[in-house]
Amino acid sequence: MKKFKFTINGNIYDVEIQNIEDNQADVEVNGTSYKVEVDKQIQTTKTPRLMRSMSVPSTDSVPSTAKFARPLDPKGTGSIKSPLPGVILEVFVKEGDTVKMGQKLLMLEAMKMENNINADKEGRVVSLKVGKGDSVMEGDVLIVIGG
Repeated sequence: MKKFKFTINGNIYDVEIQNIEDNQADVEVNGTSYKVEVDKQIQTTKTPRLMRSMSVPSTDSVPSTAKFARPLDPKGTGSIKSPLPGVILEVFVKEGDTVKMGQKLLMLEAMKMENNINADKEGRVVSLKVGKGDSVMEGDVLIVIGG
């Protein structure tokens, strides 16, 4: 279990603790086994258990906290927001382009992975808020789409 080297009055002792149960320990000192009674109860150390609260991925959207425009909303201006912090690797559209729902608009690198950002509504690109190489944070407006 555990090995120790003790020096007592100039004498060296190799001690190995083989087993501990309650206040009884089985030890071997210089090759000789002994049963030793410990004066106080030995308490085994407990590893603390990490307790994490239930988390909901940011991709789950509740209408009150939606990060993107809903496709069935009335036509009008809507914005495409960054789902994660990262860097814009590529922009596939320009201002004035007409986009369809699901069309690839941008490529975002986040946590060393490439993520496609697709249109969540149809319309015309009113303005591009980012360019290639720009750093963005979660929730930043990337593109504004109008009806």
